[in-house]
Amino acid sequence: MAESAESAEKAAPAEVVAGTTVDHLTATYQAHYRSLLGLAALLLDDTASCEDVVQEAFIRVHSARNRVRDREKTLAYLRQTVVNLSRSALRRRILGLKLLSKPMPDMASAEEGAYDQLERDDLIKAMRGLQRRQREVLVLRYFADMTESQVAETLGISLGSVKAYGSRGIAALRVAMEAAQS
Repeated sequence: MAESAESAEKAAPAEVVAGTTVDHLTATYQAHYRSLLGLAALLLDDTASCEDVVQEAFIRVHSARNRVRDREKTLAYLRQTVVNLSRSALRRRILGLKLLSKPMPDMASAEEGAYDQLERDDLIKAMRGLQRRQREVLVLRYFADMTESQVAETLGISLGSVKAYGSRGIAALRVAMEAAQS
């Protein structure tokens, strides 16, 4: 039995896969860098991304150089790696665009917000100073966005009364707001 094991080892010598050497990969890099860069440029849109993809392709093939059994296929592996990395870069870009939040609407500055708050406070004070019916008509008409006929029906008054209370209420508000800003 020992003899058959020894004879099997002698009959089938262990095959050593040399793979791509660092020197061969360096020579491939020097000879084909520009063509691989051109390939990436056809797939991507900016030079920086192309350079990154080609550099990453060489790094990955260098890391896996022992798996490249045929040295003549090193360039083919590099090309395929450039294509795959370019696809990945495009996918990440598209995903990034989809995930980007929508831009925030233009916001008022803090000063504008404070000024708006003061105006609202003045408006609320002015509204409280109106007669009850004027205030009701204006609130229903302009804040609840009702038509004049809807306001009349809601309050149980005539359409003419709604117009009169509304007109007098707006005039009183105008006077009160001008006084508050002075």
